[in-house]
Amino acid sequence: MQRTTLPALAAALLWAACPAGAATIDNSFTGTFARDDEVRLFAFATSSPGPVTLVSYGYAGGVNAAGQPIPRGGFDPVLALFDGAGLLIAQADDGGAAVPADALTGATFDFHLTELLAPGSYTIALAQFDSAAIGPTLADGFARAGQADFTTGFGCTDAQPLFNDLTGLAGCGRTGAWAFDVRGVAQAEAVTEPSTLALLGAGLLALSLRRRR
Repeated sequence: MQRTTLPALAAALLWAACPAGAATIDNSFTGTFARDDEVRLFAFATSSPGPVTLVSYGYAGGVNAAGQPIPRGGFDPVLALFDGAGLLIAQADDGGAAVPADALTGATFDFHLTELLAPGSYTIALAQFDSAAIGPTLADGFARAGQADFTTGFGCTDAQPLFNDLTGLAGCGRTGAWAFDVRGVAQAEAVTEPSTLALLGAGLLALSLRRRR
C-alpha cells in the first residue's frame, strides 16, 4: 500500500478544493523563526501547466505581492520544492541579480525560483541557510535538523547566538523574520503553523499508526 505523507495529503486536499481553470493569484506569507533549524511547510496546487515563481523578501527587504512593506534584516532563507509524492524538484538559495542586495552586507541572499510545473499538488519547505533539504524526498529531512543554534559557528562579527549569515560583515547578525510570495497559483496555504520537523514527524507517526490499525 502506498504511503501518503502529511504534506502530500494536505496538498491533495487543497488541490481538490481548487476549481479547474481557477485564476492564478499571488500568495504572500510572513512569519518568524524561533530557532535556526526551523522548517515551515506550505502546500499549493496547479490546475494547468505553467510557471510558478517563489521569491523572498526577508533578507534585503522590499514590498511583497500583498503590498506589505517588508523590512530588511531577516535571516538568509533557503527553499525546497517537492511534488505531490514528496520528491524533491528544486532548491533555491541566493537570488543573484533577480533580488535586491541588502543595504548593510551587500549580499543577495533572498531566493528567487521559477519552475514550469505540470498540474498537480506541491509542497514548499522554507528553512535557513545552510539547512538544505537532504533529498531526494521530503521525508529525508534537512541538513541541520536538531541543531537549534547552528549559525553560531558561522563567524559573524555581530556575535549573537541565532540567525547569523556567512558574510562576516557588519549586519551579519540577523533576525528570525521571513517573508515570501508564491506567484502563479490559485491558492497556497501553510501546512502546519508553526511547522517544525519535530511536529511534522509526530504527525507522520500518528498517520502511520492509524494506517497500521
